[in-house]
Amino acid sequence: MSENEVRKPNIVFLFGDDWGKYASAYGKLDSTDLINKLIETPNFDRVAREGALLTNAYVTAPACTPCRSSILSGTYFWETGLGAILEGAEWDESIPSYPLMLEEKGYHIGYSYKVWSPGRSENAPYGGLRTRYEPAGNKWREFSQEVAKRVPELGIQGAKNVLFDEVRSNFLAFLDDVGHNQPFCYWWGPVNTHRAWKRGSGKDLWGLDPDKLKGSMPPFLPDVDAIREDFNDYLGEVQALDAGIGVIIDELEKIGQLDNTLLVVSGDHGVPGFPRAKCNLYDIGSQVAFAARWPGHIEEGQILNEFVNLMSLAPTFLEAGGVEPNKNMAESILPLLVGDTGVNSEGQYDFVVTGRERQIANSINGGLPYPSRAIRTKDFLYIRNFAPERWPMGDPNFLEDPKLVDPDRIRELTMFRAFLPPPHEKLVYGDLDPGPTKTWMLVHRNEESVKPNFDLCFGKRPAEELYDLNIDPWCMENVAGEDKYSEMLRNLSDKLVGVMRDHNDPRMVDDECRYESYPYAGPVDDDWYDISHNDAIWTKFDPL
Repeated sequence: MSENEVRKPNIVFLFGDDWGKYASAYGKLDSTDLINKLIETPNFDRVAREGALLTNAYVTAPACTPCRSSILSGTYFWETGLGAILEGAEWDESIPSYPLMLEEKGYHIGYSYKVWSPGRSENAPYGGLRTRYEPAGNKWREFSQEVAKRVPELGIQGAKNVLFDEVRSNFLAFLDDVGHNQPFCYWWGPVNTHRAWKRGSGKDLWGLDPDKLKGSMPPFLPDVDAIREDFNDYLGEVQALDAGIGVIIDELEKIGQLDNTLLVVSGDHGVPGFPRAKCNLYDIGSQVAFAARWPGHIEEGQILNEFVNLMSLAPTFLEAGGVEPNKNMAESILPLLVGDTGVNSEGQYDFVVTGRERQIANSINGGLPYPSRAIRTKDFLYIRNFAPERWPMGDPNFLEDPKLVDPDRIRELTMFRAFLPPPHEKLVYGDLDPGPTKTWMLVHRNEESVKPNFDLCFGKRPAEELYDLNIDPWCMENVAGEDKYSEMLRNLSDKLVGVMRDHNDPRMVDDECRYESYPYAGPVDDDWYDISHNDAIWTKFDPL
């Protein structure tokens, strides 16, 4: 296949699980962004440099399944049926998804690692997922553990190369099935940035010094060694993900298709295992990295500050592929990326709406969700919590006993038992992934210096939250009750409600909201569990 033979552009989406807005390109933009100044992501930076870097990209929901449902369908997560929740989710085959729409128009489609798996067939390999390409396996999901095992024999770089070769082989298997003169659509979904990674791997495998994070961490996190090391290890996984991006780019170059490809790189929500991040509507949970490259269409070196919701990717990919998006889909951002005139009209890109429903079924009593919606503008974040009487991160359960401070017992109670066959043991704050940071904060929760931030991170929240981001970028002080913000609160509330009504959000239009009853709420079936979550790995945390 030569570069002149393909008439339609290829569409390649590189989408990191639990990858927030962490890339060195952002550190170069903002002198105060100390965390992103510590890492190196040369491949993401290349895409941004040779195309566009978006500074305000957000997901519709900061959880894996609803976010992916939204991206595939081009709609808000609440418009995707059972795809709107995490545990117990099901994909509604009647909802059009952009890969299958592109396939109908002649594209070869496929993916490796994590996605909602469009294109099922009982006779296909890999468990009936005919679009899945993993002949070389999926060791990447445990990147730091796999590399560490091989270091004694192969050295650090040799051990990494084993996993880089896995990425390459899986992608080449996909390319081998592309027909002559056929455009392709590929989704690479690495999960190594999801929990759990090997403790100390950020320093051991990537040379990142956790001490350099001192004074740079979000202010709601205790600035202690254990938490800095945990975050440092996460940043190491980000650098691993970036190296995988480089493998895909390299293979596209080798076949002469890189410049005939709309390449988009992003993530599905914020960092896991840290409070107020993943599963939350604050920026650290809902804002993500985003870069796009398409020579001859997207001008090099663009910095775009417009607010973009990732549900716009489906119509964008369809438009690039010459396929008419469905009428219920979001607006394509292709005009924004290619610099068409008129895209900066007032109100078009000045806010995004995000939300959440159910995460882990048994984390909140009765399997109920923690329903929230938010609207983010340049200066403010407004959040509406529909059930403030519930625990936003799941029930404390056994932790209501203030004497429970044993690290081993707390670690045991915070493992993801929700992904094992019932009966489930009650979880402690089950909507927050287990890890060293969670364990440390639970162990030290009663200490005077920790308790205020612990209450902020794990405690119940009011029905309305409003944050003035110009003076409070980390959303530490809720100003919803202050008179001087009353008009702003009312305006943002009205705008949020308008979007919810226009898009038939069950929280607005159902007399009895469907999310409060089975199958959207309540325990999952007894025979359901997710074998992709290896419990032995989730619980391998070294003593604090």
